[in-house]
Amino acid sequence: MLHLRMITPSDKTDDVVRLIEKTVGTAHVAVLPGAARNPVGDLVLCDVAREAGDELLSNLQQLGIEDCGSIAVENIDLSLSKRADKAEAEAPGEGADAVLWEHLADATHEESTLSATYLAFITLATMIAACGVVLDNAILIVGAMAVGPEFGPLAGLSTALVQRVPRLALRSLIALVVGFAVAMAVTVGFSSFMDTLGLFSEEQLEADRPSTAFVYAPDAFSFIVAVLAGIAGTLSLTSSKSGALVGVAISVTTVPAAANAAVALSYGDTKQTWGSTEQLLLNLLGIVVAGALTLLAQKWLWGKRGRRKSAP
Repeated sequence: MLHLRMITPSDKTDDVVRLIEKTVGTAHVAVLPGAARNPVGDLVLCDVAREAGDELLSNLQQLGIEDCGSIAVENIDLSLSKRADKAEAEAPGEGADAVLWEHLADATHEESTLSATYLAFITLATMIAACGVVLDNAILIVGAMAVGPEFGPLAGLSTALVQRVPRLALRSLIALVVGFAVAMAVTVGFSSFMDTLGLFSEEQLEADRPSTAFVYAPDAFSFIVAVLAGIAGTLSLTSSKSGALVGVAISVTTVPAAANAAVALSYGDTKQTWGSTEQLLLNLLGIVVAGALTLLAQKWLWGKRGRRKSAP
């Protein structure tokens, strides 16, 4: 269940209440006349099944509530109510399958913004991965994948393509390009520093690395894994089940490929640099394409459900 808290102008409160009451899957409607002070208006509260949430939010926006008041949405972790159980049963579909497009847009907007924290995480992840590829240590590679924040802008780019929001697409693209460029540049310097200390060497880079050689050897499986991970990541982001995101973090060779390219570049190894760059681009493309197609499929399925619901 979702909990909605709305501030509405007094002349729109009745319209809002009628809209809530006619929406299948709502419960626990409460109106506090004149309770709001900034902006001035009434406070309207209600609960709605997650699978009916997007429809209700869209209709509230059509009433202009976000322009003249406010709409806040919270997840309800526990609701002990027969009426809530009835509302969830009445709402078509499953809550875990529901997509809240406004929530998705807001989440990807925040995660795809280029910031100092984002640059710090992606740079640290790339340096950790650099240690992993030189030492041929799979544990460090997994750790770097978990630390890397690149899935945020990748999801933002997929969302922007589906929702046709050029501003979000540009923001996400800038975060990806600048983030990886800065991370790789710093890692080149980090690699040279580690070489000076005698901790990295060209011999280690050129030696057989059975655990990490895949990061500079792209093949068909690279794209397939990226697509599967992109689907899983998108589903975890749009549904109420986000545990799969951990699996995505260790499934895609983006940050490790960038790290290997940076270390190879510091030693002038153009073959590994280019191979790792291909691996990186292939994975980024696979995730974005898979994410966009997954969102399109979800949009179509929920649209079909809505048409079936409105059919006589």
